[in-house]
Amino acid sequence: MSTMMNHRTVTALFNNRNEATRAVEDLVNAGIARSDIRVTPENDVSSPAELRAPYDEKRDEKGFWASLADLFMPDEDRYTYAEAMNRGSIMVSASVGEAQAETAESILERHGTIDVDESVASWRNEGWAGYQGATATAQTEQPGAKSSQVLPEVEERLRVGKRQVNSGQVKVRSYVVEKPVSEAVNLHSENVQVERRPVDRALGATEDAFKEQTIEAQATSEEAVISKDVRVTGEVLVGKEGSDRTETVQDKVRSTEVDVEDSRATGGRKPGARGL
Repeated sequence: MSTMMNHRTVTALFNNRNEATRAVEDLVNAGIARSDIRVTPENDVSSPAELRAPYDEKRDEKGFWASLADLFMPDEDRYTYAEAMNRGSIMVSASVGEAQAETAESILERHGTIDVDESVASWRNEGWAGYQGATATAQTEQPGAKSSQVLPEVEERLRVGKRQVNSGQVKVRSYVVEKPVSEAVNLHSENVQVERRPVDRALGATEDAFKEQTIEAQATSEEAVISKDVRVTGEVLVGKEGSDRTETVQDKVRSTEVDVEDSRATGGRKPGARGL
């Protein structure tokens, strides 16, 4: 993954075009503009025999090396991606904002992106030499003309970019658990009792000796009724806090210098001369 300004370029390799196409469709469904997604090569142009040949930048007829020129990546990575495409892989790259970078990366990984490190190790076992860097060349003019040789002065320049790496993951999951609970409750009951007892007394003046009567008494009892209500007892907030830091990158760059020894006049050496 390379970064320029506030946008990131997320890049992945796939074994075949079907996997790459499915990944592109999911990127579009996730809200990434199709114009910000690129598939390289656009069409299948290589025969199986051509795909088995080791990648050679000088014979790059399909332009794999040149097609990656606008991606901000080291030449070594660029050479590796060109080799992968020469072997039949399909590259998908998406230019996304900071907020969409993780989503795009997850989508590409979900569709079976190739592990580049494992592929490089396998190629080296097959004899692939990998990126060798720029090499000095000597140029000679046509016979019969004034002959000359060119010694180039070469200088390495440090180019620093950024790429996103995973530094860990926090996963918060909610799930349901059950636990037994108990609660004491007092229950009241009322029972009807019927008691017959002997009596021997005179009938009162207000009593009707032969009046029919009915007395009803209802027996009652309480039973426990269970109800539940749901209460929110806490919250877990999941978020990310961004921070920026300035890091000083140190490395060494090499350059070649050409010294000229001219013994025609003084027989001495002129260090630091530039040219013939």
